[in-house]
Amino acid sequence: MKILLSNDDGYQSRGLRLLAKSLKEVAEILVIAPDRNCSGGSSALTLSAPLNIQRFKKDYYYVNGTPTDCIHLALTSFFDFKPDMIISGINHGANLGDDVLYSGTVAAALEARLFGIPSIAISLAYKDGSNFETAVSVTKDLIKMIEDNPLKKNTILNVNVPDIPKKYLKGISSTRLGSRERPDPAIATKNPKGKPFYWIGKAGLSKDDGEGTDFFSVKNNIVSVSPLKVDLTDYDLVPKLNNILTSLK
Repeated sequence: MKILLSNDDGYQSRGLRLLAKSLKEVAEILVIAPDRNCSGGSSALTLSAPLNIQRFKKDYYYVNGTPTDCIHLALTSFFDFKPDMIISGINHGANLGDDVLYSGTVAAALEARLFGIPSIAISLAYKDGSNFETAVSVTKDLIKMIEDNPLKKNTILNVNVPDIPKKYLKGISSTRLGSRERPDPAIATKNPKGKPFYWIGKAGLSKDDGEGTDFFSVKNNIVSVSPLKVDLTDYDLVPKLNNILTSLK
């Protein structure tokens, strides 16, 4: 089995390095990841500048681009084979609810869906970051699960692992995405010349976080596995909107 790894925290991040090292026990591993932290980059492709791929070490590469760039380059031009699976992570921090819209970790996995490759985005719901091994172990379990129970085409798994030793986990559960309150305001400040600039504020607290959501699972020390697909169409509204639009003809 050949597994391609990526992330959005950069090619030298602890979560990625630990995952790559451990998964070599069960598969042939190749890594292609951004050359820097690209958290919050979503599914951006770099179209305004050339991209290059550098070799860090054997079977381990980095790109001067986004997580989506990494997967796109790997599958369209750089590697001459199709991986059996793509895993993005282990992310340093949770990707819960609305986070998936911004997450570069999730975006790398979503890019794989275009090529019909099973993919997992895995994140450690960060407290102090001392339990990456728990997320590694969960990843191995999910790889085996997907081998035995192939994913539906165009589906990815968004996984959030509580930052606790595995022996304290209370289970693993399929969940839906919850949602957050509106984010904190952007933080305004000035540079030494008095010119204003801004820092993006913190994400909002959880809002829709009841039983069955990813927020609820992680809060209760349960691994959250949310199956995701990309189709933003509001199907219920299509016929209603069409009736309204006919009056404009």
